[in-house]
Amino acid sequence: GWGVSPRGAGYTFGQDVSEQFIHTNGLKFIMRAHQLVSEGYCWAHEGSVVTVFSAPNYCYRCGNLAAICEIDEYVSCNFLKFEHAPPRGTGTDVKRTVPDYFL
Repeated sequence: GWGVSPRGAGYTFGQDVSEQFIHTNGLKFIMRAHQLVSEGYCWAHEGSVVTVFSAPNYCYRCGNLAAICEIDEYVSCNFLKFEHAPPRGTGTDVKRTVPDYFL
């Protein structure tokens, strides 16, 4: 079923709702975002819903990984996980140069 979000900013939905939505719309799964998950992505509802979060170390304090998802022509998912960039001044800064074709 449906419920009010614990934050009061929206709604939650149960596995019954996601399965009905997938069936009605002829989908394979639901991909959602904008919710922190520690490993960058997280499957729920027995593999019918996946949450993808693309902000590593959210708010500079959560220590979470980020992920992006590549979906192929067979609707198979490949998740790429990322850690946050190292802090500035640690000797790993990327040197930005202007390519020759702009000169």
